Amino acid sequence: MTLHKHEIPVDETLVRSLLTAQRPEWAALPLSPAGAGTDNTMYRLGDDLLVRLPRTAGNAQAVRKEQQWLPRLAPLLSCPIPEPVHTGTPTDAFPLVWSVHRWIDGAEAGPDTVRDWAAFGADLASVVRELHRIDLMGATRAADLSWYRGGGLGPCDQWISGCLDDCRGMVGAELDVDALDRMWRAALALPEPPGPHVWLHGDLKPSNLLVRDGKLHAVIDFGGLSIGFPDAEHSTVWDLPPQARQAYWDTMSLDAITWTRARAWAIAVGVSGISYYWHTFPAFVAECRARLESILADAATR
Repeated sequence: MTLHKHEIPVDETLVRSLLTAQRPEWAALPLSPAGAGTDNTMYRLGDDLLVRLPRTAGNAQAVRKEQQWLPRLAPLLSCPIPEPVHTGTPTDAFPLVWSVHRWIDGAEAGPDTVRDWAAFGADLASVVRELHRIDLMGATRAADLSWYRGGGLGPCDQWISGCLDDCRGMVGAELDVDALDRMWRAALALPEPPGPHVWLHGDLKPSNLLVRDGKLHAVIDFGGLSIGFPDAEHSTVWDLPPQARQAYWDTMSLDAITWTRARAWAIAVGVSGISYYWHTFPAFVAECRARLESILADAATR
């Protein structure tokens, strides 16, 4: 599935050619698709490895970032995160960096895998709190570590306002886009967060949270790793059931202003996803719609 301009097609033949050239000892291992997100395509390699290939040159910057920082963050977190074991170099056939990670067993967080959503929300909050307390190790909000979700809402207003308009035309009869717009503007009117910058995962949605034995086990996909204000980190809790969201809020001891900003980031990601992927990635559009529906339902109870 091609999602972006200048995307580089990937298939099993290409992956095997990369392995043959750079890690021949792995080239004959079983290889099977292991999912494809908006930024990367993955293949499981044997029982213990995962090949991760960026879709575009811009996505390759995130791969390099993971290779640099995940080994430094892993010892400081109590839950497993991806472990790069090979840094793939560009070739004529695939002119981008790529990675091989250690495979992490687990299932995506969902109603069939999570045993207790309140406990799950509290555990997720504990992981986030750990990450946010890690020393920046000299890193700053610059270059690859300066993703939009760690900054202020204001610079995104023109873009998100356009996406809200797109959503009015695409799903306006099925979503109260005007209510979402009002929530976005209410957050824009708030002052910027007063706290210091922290490490941010950037995309803690259920597909990036692995469950084992009914509990949160690992956090994957650090392509959105950045340094910035923590508000946007909390935005994906609207992808979780209300009891998980409430437990997360209670465990993090978040105030109403932080919650309002986090909700605005959730709206931003939802409407921009619908606008950008409307014709190319219906499953992701459905995910974005579900998030926005959750925001509207939650707002109606508060």
